[in-house]
Amino acid sequence: QVQLAESGGGLVQAGGSLRLSCAASGRTFSGNGGVMGWFRQAPGKEREFVATIRWMFGTTQYADAVKGRFTISRDNAKKTVYLQMNSLKSEDTAVYYCNLRLGGVDYWGQGTQVTVSS
Repeated sequence: QVQLAESGGGLVQAGGSLRLSCAASGRTFSGNGGVMGWFRQAPGKEREFVATIRWMFGTTQYADAVKGRFTISRDNAKKTVYLQMNSLKSEDTAVYYCNLRLGGVDYWGQGTQVTVSS
């Protein structure tokens, strides 16, 4: 079993920055495979893709809405993925969920609230 623990959410003014962290743990997660990423869900909306990073090669993908503002990165030794969010907008307000796709199975964190005030 894999556990994902998120941190770093909060309240920030528009134009500000936040950094989210997601630490992975568990016997089956070796830190060498899989894809980790972030999704978000705003009130009344479906969960949507934000960014992913391939653990082994570091290849990244971003949703168009966050390109140029958000950066996903990883620390192999800490089995942690980060989401640096800059130039935040009110439409970025959502619960952000960490995701690990490993061996065809999706694991999710509990979510962390990000609120951007205008």
